[in-house]
Amino acid sequence: MAFKYLVIVESPAKAKTIEKYLGRNYKVVASLGHIRDLPKSRMGVDFENDYQPDYITIRGKGPVIKDLKKHAKKAEKVFLAADPDREGEAIAWHLSFLLDLNNEEKNRVVFNEITKDAVKNALKNPRHLDENLIDSQQARRVLDRIVGYHISPLLWKKVKRGLSAGRVQSVALKMICDREKEIKDFKPEEYWSLEANFLKKRSKFKANYYGLNGKKADLPNNEAVQAVLEKIDQSGEFDVKKVVRKERRRNPHPAFTTSSLQQEAAGKINFRTRKTMMVAQQLYEGISLGRGGAVGLITYMRTDSTRLSETAKAEANELIVSEFGEEYAASKPKKQQNKSGAQDAHEAIRPTSASRKPEDIKQYLSKDQYKLYQLIWSRFIASQMKPAVYDTMRVDIEQNDVMFRANGSKVKFKGYQMVYSESKKEKDNMLPELEEGDSVKLDSLEPNQHFTQPPARYSEATLIKTLEENGVGRPSTYAPTLETIQRRYYVTLKNKRFEPTELGNIVNQIIGEFFPNIVDVNFTADMEKDLDAVEEGKKEWIEVIDQFYRPFKEEVTHAEKELEEVEIEDEPAGFDCEKCGSPMVIKMGRYGKFYACSNFPDCRNTKPIVKKLGVTCPKCKKGEVVERKSKKSRIFYGCEHYPDCDFTSWDKPIGRDCPKCDHYLVEKNTRKQSQVKCSNCDYEEAPQK
Repeated sequence: MAFKYLVIVESPAKAKTIEKYLGRNYKVVASLGHIRDLPKSRMGVDFENDYQPDYITIRGKGPVIKDLKKHAKKAEKVFLAADPDREGEAIAWHLSFLLDLNNEEKNRVVFNEITKDAVKNALKNPRHLDENLIDSQQARRVLDRIVGYHISPLLWKKVKRGLSAGRVQSVALKMICDREKEIKDFKPEEYWSLEANFLKKRSKFKANYYGLNGKKADLPNNEAVQAVLEKIDQSGEFDVKKVVRKERRRNPHPAFTTSSLQQEAAGKINFRTRKTMMVAQQLYEGISLGRGGAVGLITYMRTDSTRLSETAKAEANELIVSEFGEEYAASKPKKQQNKSGAQDAHEAIRPTSASRKPEDIKQYLSKDQYKLYQLIWSRFIASQMKPAVYDTMRVDIEQNDVMFRANGSKVKFKGYQMVYSESKKEKDNMLPELEEGDSVKLDSLEPNQHFTQPPARYSEATLIKTLEENGVGRPSTYAPTLETIQRRYYVTLKNKRFEPTELGNIVNQIIGEFFPNIVDVNFTADMEKDLDAVEEGKKEWIEVIDQFYRPFKEEVTHAEKELEEVEIEDEPAGFDCEKCGSPMVIKMGRYGKFYACSNFPDCRNTKPIVKKLGVTCPKCKKGEVVERKSKKSRIFYGCEHYPDCDFTSWDKPIGRDCPKCDHYLVEKNTRKQSQVKCSNCDYEEAPQK
């Protein structure tokens, strides 16, 4: 079919959606991402010629390029519509080069959202390729290549093959290793709390020990607790000394940025970072809504801005008034300040239409798409609503100079919490009506011993938050960074928390000793600012690379001379090889430790290391249940005699049978507790906190 205009996007899904919006004069095709890149087999950077990159066609992209050239020859005009970010601008630039387009013409279009109006308006207003964006992306690519292709060979040579280093991944690894050291070095300190239950007529309420003589005091040990208890007449009454009533407002959070979406999706709907971005990409590129056809449901998902268009705000306001009433719509929503360093190139992540409510389109979405869309939609609507209002009450209760304090709150006006709440359950904490001069009776006293806890290991969400707060990396880098450090086996995820491996600690130690700037948070953050300055046209990319490379080259030379080979010694496994009789050893591989014959390469016998639970297999009654990992690294449980016995379970068998139906019991874990349940019937035991 004849066409006049060719539109080139990145993905087939997006191409399919956009083509439905345009007439027969348009043909929309996909480049399938990048088509040119630096070569994998060599550095590909000309250090003698201002760090000029040597781009080559990506292997396997020949047929794609051939088709694009064929279509471009037939078209009167070609529009380059790669994603609206640095990466997309670079792809458009490479396409322009390969298709021999005239860069004097305006042929670059960007879609912040994929809706009919947005697509048509973008095509009416094409622009020139943005050289600053291209230079910024080129600088990042060259910089990452210089770091990776200088440090990685050193790690291959001195530690083991298959290792890598990078600007953002090395900082992320250092943060995880530093946190682990904090945990190991942590010394718990004892402290106590003293909780009282008071009675006002028939109403019971709780209060906590505050201090003595009106001053706050801690309870460091049991002696301090006993000293306080000696002062209290438990049969006597306590006086209400002070009652403070206030009104407290809680403002809604702004609409999502990339990192805040990744963090909230992890906490609320249990999505890994990679999954969040994958599902968000699907929502952005377009979902078929029955007869209405495919439509992009959210705006572009790689952004660090909280800005919203006036049109989006007006549409949200209209929906809030019609759904909840005028009193819920913020007449002048609080202007959200972008974080320092935010580029503000795109709006915040929001639905393309506020009126497209999640429940109305649920039937067209997969389970994961619905969960994420609902999160994005509700956060956006909430950001345009009035604050939640609480009535709060603080009561100071005294006897013999011993003060207890009780705090209560009650929702007065739900505001934005009609659609979005920060926590799953927020209950009112009501206190009885109390006035200064009232007396209350003591019902019970509960002293409790506590110990300070070490800092928690990083989860994906908290690591992203810390990287963002320190200005390390940008929205598009977080998901691939976390994936890389796990793929290299520098860290493992246990109970959704990062723990460094022995290999990770070794790599971190080497990079920290010989390339201190690479793992220095401030240095990396400053480098990000320089790269952003290139994007804004304030700095030349060659100058930024040169300032980094000159001292870095000296560090590489020093490391090549001084860095000694690190030998990761094999541990004895404690048993012999069943094939040749030589001792088996524990080796470190790309995916962790495994058993191998010490007589390698003459004997190549290997076995996976499995963790035995000490539980007899419920199916064959002969073997033991062992812990295994699926292809996606999810832990499951199976019989050690597999494949002779095919018993498997996602939940951990505990070695007891159900008293109700005699099937095996399993331990189910949630984020806050574990619970023993039957694998077959509805029997369950009380949860363990």
